Amino acid sequence: MERVFEIHEDEIELPRFTIDGEINRQYRRFSAESTQLTVHLLPPHEGQDSNPMSHFIASVTDLFEYALRNCDDSDMVGITITNGVNVTDKAIGISFRRNDQITSEVIWSVLGKVAQSNARFNALDKLIMTVHSVKMPMDHGGGGIVAKGRQLETMVDLKRSIVEVKVEENCLAHALIISIAKLNND
Repeated sequence: MERVFEIHEDEIELPRFTIDGEINRQYRRFSAESTQLTVHLLPPHEGQDSNPMSHFIASVTDLFEYALRNCDDSDMVGITITNGVNVTDKAIGISFRRNDQITSEVIWSVLGKVAQSNARFNALDKLIMTVHSVKMPMDHGGGGIVAKGRQLETMVDLKRSIVEVKVEENCLAHALIISIAKLNND
C-alpha cells in the first residue's frame, strides 16, 4: 500500500534562524546545565509575510522554543542574549524562573524594555543565547515522612524536630528547655 502526501507550498515552514554553534556544559554538583547557542536570525524569505515585526516575533518565538526544548517545566531557567558582532551592546537577560513561567509575554516585556531604553541592540547580527537551567528535585526529600493530613500527635511521634508542650504557662521557656535537653540527649 503506497501513501501519497500532498504538501502545499504555503504549509512548508522555512527556517527563521540558523545555528552557527551549540555548546553544552553540565555542572553535576549543582544539577545544572548550560547551553550556549550561536544563532543568526534570518530575514523574511521571498513570498513570506513581508511585515518585519511579525517575522521578528515568529523568529524569536521559534528560537526560544528550540532553546528550551530539553528543559522540564519545573526546571529553573535563566537566559542571556548577547550580540556576537558588536560586543559593546548590552546583554539582554531574563532572570531565573520556572520554565513554564517563561511565556511570550515575559519575553516581549524584556525585549520591549530594551527597545524603549537608550541601549542599542541589533537583532540581525550574530546572537549568542545562553540558557542556564537547574533541575529542581521533585521527590519532596527522598521518601521522608509526609505530614499533610496527619494529626499533630502522630507527627510528634514520627518527627524528631517537633516538641509538644502541654503546659499552659511559660510554654516557650518549657519548649526551649525540652529542645536543649533533646539535643544534649538528657
